[in-house]
Amino acid sequence: MKPGFRIAHVILRTWEFMCSMIVVALLGRFLRLADEGGAVRDSRIVYGVALAAISLAFSLLFGPPFIYAFLAFPADFILFAAWMTAFGLMIARTGINTCNSPWYWNYWGYYWGRAYLFHTIQVFGPDLGCNQWRTVLAFSFLAGFAFLISSILGAVAVITHYKGDDSEPKNVHSSSSQTATTGQSGSQQLPSSEASAVGNKAA
Repeated sequence: MKPGFRIAHVILRTWEFMCSMIVVALLGRFLRLADEGGAVRDSRIVYGVALAAISLAFSLLFGPPFIYAFLAFPADFILFAAWMTAFGLMIARTGINTCNSPWYWNYWGYYWGRAYLFHTIQVFGPDLGCNQWRTVLAFSFLAGFAFLISSILGAVAVITHYKGDDSEPKNVHSSSSQTATTGQSGSQQLPSSEASAVGNKAA
């Protein structure tokens, strides 16, 4: 495997791990706060946490730049599709309003800011988790994009690797043929030289 492929692979896996870690940490914290407040878990948030956890394990397992990691490019594409689905499902909760949507105020912001302790949402600022929600959306998209690039890189690396392996036996075969041809021509010329030597002795 070419060094360039290996370096790019490690960089992408590291980025996937970081994105997944950020998402699982933020969503996991929210679920804990929601449980404290007695809220019903949003299935889209649960899906995001599960996907981020799977991506963490995957990026670690297929992190070393060996051939088996590149052969996993179909799984990379599946994770890309899964992340894009998660991103779409979560952003659909808030739409273009993001931190001004009813879902945000009545669910994410309410439980992130622990407003259930005061039975009000008169707490403004970062405690409502607006920045955290935007971070989840951003890194969900970036994680999906990273898995897409990994899928493309893996496919190209595997094709290049096996094409190189297929061409090597052909070169060996041609070299062997040339050696055999040279040996045959030398053996065919040998009787002529011997005949000349015999003729000279006879003379």
